[in-house]
Formats: sequence, structure tokens, C-alpha cells
Amino acid sequence: MSSREPLAVRADPPAVLEQPPMHLELRWRPLTPADASALFTLVRTVETVEGAPRRHSEAKVSELLVGDWKDLERDSLGGFDDSGTLRAYALVEVRPGDLRTVRAFLRGGVDPVWRGRGIGRAVLAWMEGRGRQKLAQSGKDLPGRLAVYVDEAARDQRRLYAAAGFSPVRWYTAMRRDLRAPLPRVDLPPELQIVGWTHALDDGVREAHNDAFIDHWGSEPHTPETWHRPEPHAAPAWSFVALDVSGDEPQVAGYLISGRYEHDWPLLGYSYGETELLGVRAPWRGRGLAPALLARAMHAYREDGIQYACLTVDTDNPSGAHELYRRLGFEATHGEVLYSVEL
Repeated sequence: MSSREPLAVRADPPAVLEQPPMHLELRWRPLTPADASALFTLVRTVETVEGAPRRHSEAKVSELLVGDWKDLERDSLGGFDDSGTLRAYALVEVRPGDLRTVRAFLRGGVDPVWRGRGIGRAVLAWMEGRGRQKLAQSGKDLPGRLAVYVDEAARDQRRLYAAAGFSPVRWYTAMRRDLRAPLPRVDLPPELQIVGWTHALDDGVREAHNDAFIDHWGSEPHTPETWHRPEPHAAPAWSFVALDVSGDEPQVAGYLISGRYEHDWPLLGYSYGETELLGVRAPWRGRGLAPALLARAMHAYREDGIQYACLTVDTDNPSGAHELYRRLGFEATHGEVLYSVEL
């Protein structure tokens, strides 16, 4: 038995979770998948006014409202005005599979024309309360974390979370690389081969990802349920798997999964391929697999007429990935901050 006190005590969840007060002039109810279009309109409005460097597509927003592990009836909230227009929202998600820290991810927003009335504080209070409840109800005797990602330039949001007791604990840097510049050539030993991603390899890639990120701060294993969910911006033709073929059966040594976000291209003024996930399992590190995978992906992007390669890196990544990307010609464009409450 663990000597730590139970999570339910450490999380100190509210016994009853109340909706934001009625004097805020909005009617509150849980969201449903049928609200996807209204939620997209609100999210896009917030992103436009705040000048977000990247924007959510409608398909990506719709994805927020689906998933067998999600309970929208209890874990979501929408605030609607008298005309039925969605003006505020809140989502709380605890993913299955957390083994070291149980994480409650918070996501919320308020229409800019409805700000200054206390709605943001009320939405955050609801998310924090529901997050604490879900952590306590997980039944896992583990540390807990309330977590929210905020664009580094979103000063109002950062002040809101800081005032509520959330601390900035991790910084992430978005980077890009001009594909007109010469691309690196990386030679691998014959036992290591890079092949295109296929469905047949995907569960091996999931296991390799869980293994590669086992020592990374904040990373928790993906279950088949969370890994295999439909990804609206997946780019299989730009995704690759590194195999060790020296044994009787090939082993997944590393992988690079790409995304294609065409809706952002007009906003940014250039096309790009996004490296969503890149990992190399510990026994195969130090052999050039990461730069080889990046080079293969960048060649694929350029062959399809794409102008830039993009990715986001944890600045404290223990593998030294940030410096690797700099050496390969990637430059920082903007940042994101993870705010959290550790329980």
C-alpha cells in the first residue's frame, strides 16, 4: 500500500458543483455534439480577436465533443444568451491511461463582447471544481494536476489563471524551417530502415511512443482508445516509421507523425507540414534516427510543394530536441505556456 494520503483528500473536491450564477445573464447547460458548429463559431471568434497564431478548424473543434471516455453531461458547460447564441464554454477532460499523474485538462472561453462581467472567473471556477471532482473520482492513488494551455501572448488569459492560483510550469516553442534551404542528408546503418506509416504499423508506433516518452515530464501512456481516435488533420503520406530489421521480426525504433492544417495556410501566408509527434526509443538513440526522420518528412513536404516544416517542442525536453531542431535550421515563431495546479 502507498503511504500517500488518498487523492480524494489531496484534491479537496467540492461536494456539489454549482453552475455559474444566473446574474451573469446566460443560461447554462451541458454541451452536446450537436453544439459543435456553435462552439466552433465561438472558438474562432475568440482566436480572431486575440490574434491567435494558429486557429482551430471546425473538424478539430467537433473532435472536442466526441470520445467514449468523455462525459459531456457532467464535464462540459455552455452559456447561452437570450437569442440562443453560445457566449461561453467550459470543457474538462481526464484521459484514460494516466499512470504517474492523473491530469484534468481544462479548456474554456468567453465571447470578447461578453467579457468584463465576471463570466471568465465563473467559468474557470466551474472548470477547477469539476477538475478536482474528476481527479478524486479517478480512484487512483497518484498525484493530480489541473492543466491548461495558454498562448504565450494571451496576456488576459494568463492573468486570469495566475489570479486563480495556477502557475506557469512549462513552456513550449513553435518552430518553422524554410524548405527552400538545403535539406540535411542523414545516413543510417543498414539495419535501420525508414518506411512510410501504415495502419498495420500503428499499434507498434503507439507502444513505441509510450516507451519513448516514459521519461518526459507530463507525458502519460496512450491507450488504444485515445491513440486510434479519428484525427481530422492526419497526413499519412507525410508520416514515417523507423524499423530495426536486424532480428527475426522488425521492431519500431522511432516514428514521425505529421499533420496537414490547410485552413491555417491563408492566415499565415505560407503552407506548412506539421510534425505532430517525433520519438526514438531509448535503445536506438544516438544513431541519427531523429534527424533522419525529420529529413524524410521535410523531403515529403517539399515534394508536395509545401513551403515550411513546422513543429512544437518542450523547451525542457530531456532529449535535447530543442537544440537538435535549431541545428537543423528551425526558428522559433511563437510560444505556449502550460499553467497548472499540482494536487
